[in-house]
This record gives sequence, C-alpha cells and structure tokens, in this order.
Amino acid sequence: MKNTIEKALQKQQEAKQQRLEEQASASSLNKPATEAQVTPSATISKEKNQPEDVSPSAEKPLSGAQNTLPERYLGIDFERLSEKGLISLSGERKQINEEYREIKRKLLANAFGALSGTLNNPNIIMVSSSRPSEGKTFTATNLALSIASEQDKTVLLIDADVLKPNVLRTLELEHKPGLMEYLLGEVDDISEVMYHTNIDKLKIIPAGKSHHLSTELLASQKMHDTVDEFANRYPDRVVIFDTPPLIGINESAILANFAGQAVVVVEEGRAKMADIKLCVERLNPDMAIGFVVNKSVHTDTDGSGYYGYYYAERTVK
Repeated sequence: MKNTIEKALQKQQEAKQQRLEEQASASSLNKPATEAQVTPSATISKEKNQPEDVSPSAEKPLSGAQNTLPERYLGIDFERLSEKGLISLSGERKQINEEYREIKRKLLANAFGALSGTLNNPNIIMVSSSRPSEGKTFTATNLALSIASEQDKTVLLIDADVLKPNVLRTLELEHKPGLMEYLLGEVDDISEVMYHTNIDKLKIIPAGKSHHLSTELLASQKMHDTVDEFANRYPDRVVIFDTPPLIGINESAILANFAGQAVVVVEEGRAKMADIKLCVERLNPDMAIGFVVNKSVHTDTDGSGYYGYYYAERTVK
C-alpha cells in the first residue's frame, strides 16, 4: 500500500503538470490561463481543542500544498498489520477484532462509567505482563487501534517500556525520539515527541532512547505532572501505557502509581499462578485490574479450537 504522504505528493505533482499544460495552451491562444485548483488528497484531521498537539511551527508544507501535514507524523500500513495478525481497520470482520471489542468495552466502562468516580485516573490504562514475551505490546497496540475506532474517544498510546521499547517495532515504524528525551529535557514540551498518525483519533509517544536513570526519570515530578495533564486535559481521551513486565523491574511499579486501570497479559499454558499473584501484589490495590489471557484456546461452533484472547476482571486473592 502506498504511503499516504507519497500519494499526496504524487497528486500535487500531477496537478502542477496539468497547470503548466493549461497555461501553455492558453498562451498560444492569447487568452489568460485559468489556474487549476489543487486540493491535497492527504491531510490529517486535528482533534478539537488540542493546542498542545499542533502549532503552526509544528507543521511542514508539502511542496507548496495549500494544506499541510504535521511534521511529527507516522504513517501506519493497515494492510501489513492485518497480515501480521493485528486487528483490521478495513471493515473486515475478524475474530481478533471482536475479541478486542469485548475487552475495550469493559475498560471504557471503567474509565467513563459509574466506577470511574472510585478510581484515580480511570482513563489511564497500563498494559503489562508478569514476564517478557507474553504479548503485552501486541495487546496494548490492538487496544489502542480498537479504541481509536470509537466515535467519541481519542487515544494516546505511550511506549513506557523504556528498557525494551517495542511499540514502533510492532507497528513497523522507524525509531523516533520520545518520552525519555522529554524527561531528560532534550525537548521543551511533550508535544514535540507526540506523533500524529493516519488514524485521526490515535497519537503515539515512543519510548525514545535508553538511559541508566530511567527509574528516577519516570518517578520524577515532571513525569507525574505530565501524566496528570494526560488524565485531565481532555475528557474524551484514553491513555494506554505499554509498560515493562511487572516482576523484577522497578519502572513498572512506578508507572502503576499513575494508572487507574491495569491490564495484565498472561500466556495460557505458560504463566504461573505464583507469577500472577506477584503481579497483583506489585500493583496499586485501588486500581481496576483485569487479565488478558493470550493464546487462550476457544472452541468454535463447529467444535474446532483456535487461539484467541480472553479478558477477566481480578479474581486472584
């Protein structure tokens, strides 16, 4: 699939060539040339009332186009992601789409429903696992994509696994500066590492570079104030943090203090009950905690089995 920006540039080039031809034709007839109107085919819709995300200086013109694309832009190849097994955004009804619809409904109910008043930052959701390679980034990414299809919600996906960042890799995007550069003071504002995408309601903050003081940086007042702004500035926003595994890593315990909800990803047949209990102990007891069982074996209507995803609220005591 051609990149959205490439399509825009191609259309602009074609329009420019058409204008030149029309001007040459008009000149030969001693008539004034009529300039063709050019409308770029690729522009990004901006969220309402979001001055920190887009400013005039944050936009870069595309070869003289009348409209502009944000300078901080990530083009996601939806078809490629669907081929890799992530949810489809093309309208195709896939089993994984339905499973993540069911999961997000419970998370959104916690974030904006009756329970939200009992939680601190209910719209901040951390996604983690007990151990590495259980599917937490895959889950965080699918949740962000699924919630971005909501009519009245926006999503900010933050790669907070600063030890082993994987969000951009999962989306098959190039490395970009991100959260760590902001916390280190290498950029002045968080909007400088907040990237627009070709999904109108999805923005991404990458992890950025690694740093030996990542624990202290995540525990800083600067990080606390930033998360507080994420949680309260926009009433329709859901923030998803992809965090490091919970066992043996201090950064996850720190991030748990910011979130109102936690999604713990466990791989069926691999995760140990002792690890799951330890995960719960490392989380804030006031959080809403749910579990996504990755590679859960379901039985279809024809009796055949398949791998999928199952979500359950906290039952571990």
